Amino acid sequence: MCGRFACYTPFAQLAALMRLPVAPRLPEQEPPPRYNVAPGTWITSLAMDGEGIPSFTSMWWGYRPHWAQAGAPEPINATVEKVATSRYFRGAFARHRCLVPADGWYEWLPGETGKQPYFLCREDRAPLWLAAIFSERDDGRPGLAILTEPARGCASEVHARMPLALDDGSLEPWLDPALTDRDVMRQTVRHLPAGAFEAWPVSTRVNRAGEEGRDLMQAVQAPG
Repeated sequence: MCGRFACYTPFAQLAALMRLPVAPRLPEQEPPPRYNVAPGTWITSLAMDGEGIPSFTSMWWGYRPHWAQAGAPEPINATVEKVATSRYFRGAFARHRCLVPADGWYEWLPGETGKQPYFLCREDRAPLWLAAIFSERDDGRPGLAILTEPARGCASEVHARMPLALDDGSLEPWLDPALTDRDVMRQTVRHLPAGAFEAWPVSTRVNRAGEEGRDLMQAVQAPG
């Protein structure tokens, strides 16, 4: 799954790194660096606006479509295996896809003394673009779920699943609302290679959602 991540690269820099035919619209106000982004909070994602321009916008990390019954699930993740066919997700997958910028994510490895958190990121430290879907909530604002896939590379040593991190050539088609054919999507959208990632153990301070600071990503000695 993907339950915590960090996002600290300035958004102007994120926009400059993207290979899109139209430059993304930046947030009206620069979001602060965050090193322990937790579900159930407002996060900044990239989606096409009403004018067809990719725009950074605030979305709730938790997906519950406005048409869902009261008390319906509010998942933070959607699996790549079911997102295109599940009634709960398929409409958003076809028409409302977005990208979540991240500099890395956290995952927990069970051990004899409890769960040890790890930070996972690209070996070259470049930002990640996590595939996500969104839908209008009952309050009229968008809520999203980050897609996950079976873990690969070093990520598989920590957890069975990982966020779907797209390569640079997949960003434009993923955001394109005109691309709705699932077979074309499979052929066009690709994840980063398994060898692109690195992982190391970090402090259990990250377990507490209110903790913040760059030191949360510092490597520590894993128990045992």
